[in-house]
Amino acid sequence: MADDLEKARLKALEDRIEGLKKTQAPEPRGDEHYSQAQLAWRMVIELVAGLAIGFGIGYGLDWAFGTQPIFLVLFILLGFAAGVNVMMRTAKEVQAEQAAHAARKKD
Repeated sequence: MADDLEKARLKALEDRIEGLKKTQAPEPRGDEHYSQAQLAWRMVIELVAGLAIGFGIGYGLDWAFGTQPIFLVLFILLGFAAGVNVMMRTAKEVQAEQAAHAARKKD
C-alpha cells in the first residue's frame, strides 16, 4: 500500500518536472534558420545547376553522335524543368517549416 502511494507521488513529481522543462525550453536560435537571401541563392543555384547539367548532357550527346544541337536544346529544356521542379519543392519545404514555426509560437 505504501509502495503504491510513493510510486504515485514520484510519478506526479516526474510529470511536474517534465512540464516545467517544456516551459523552460529555449527558443531555437535565429541563425539556425535560413534567411530570405540564403533561400533565394539556394533556389538560383538549383536552377542554374539544372541548366548546367542539361547543357553538359546535351552537348556531350551532340558531340558523341555528331548531330546538330538538337540534344543540346532538348536537355537544356529538361534541365530547366528539373531546376524549376527542385525550386518548387524547396519553396514548399520552407513554407511548411515556416507554418510549423508559427504554430509553435502560437502555442
